[in-house]
Amino acid sequence: MQDTFSKEESKAFNFGLAALLFFGGLFFFMAFSTNKYKHVDDNIYHINATFGRTDGLLVGDKVRMAGVDIGRVSKAELDNHFNAVLTLEIKDGILIPDDSSASIVSSGLMGNKYIEIEPGGSEEYITDGGQFSYTQDAMVLEELLDRIIALGKAKKKPQSHNEQEVTSQQEGEQINE
Repeated sequence: MQDTFSKEESKAFNFGLAALLFFGGLFFFMAFSTNKYKHVDDNIYHINATFGRTDGLLVGDKVRMAGVDIGRVSKAELDNHFNAVLTLEIKDGILIPDDSSASIVSSGLMGNKYIEIEPGGSEEYITDGGQFSYTQDAMVLEELLDRIIALGKAKKKPQSHNEQEVTSQQEGEQINE
């Protein structure tokens, strides 16, 4: 007996094989391509910022000023005091006053983190290789929730028996008035 396939089965097999080869080739192309992230503008300068915590911020994340992307985080390393030193690539032509601050913020409750620069009022600017004087660390969501819960528990502290009687008497007096 000879196994033969219908026209439809042959077409389905050929289509599946072609799709498999296409996606396999695409996988190998993407896996072994050496395209590195390249800044849109080749004209950039670097500024360093030192933070105690950078939770969730990664190399390649955005740097923004007034909500506009002006650069990216290009390098992260630890200093001798175990603080994170981030190197920021800033587009050339964007002048940042030397009394500006850099904060790690997130876009939404569970969004990606980025660095927001709040410009200062100085007429002198941070130069290539310069450093931010003022930084604000990343806020960790779990710690914030723990603080809110602790505040709620502190306000809900049970009253002593004498305090409950005084409160009941005051409420009764307000009703009689």
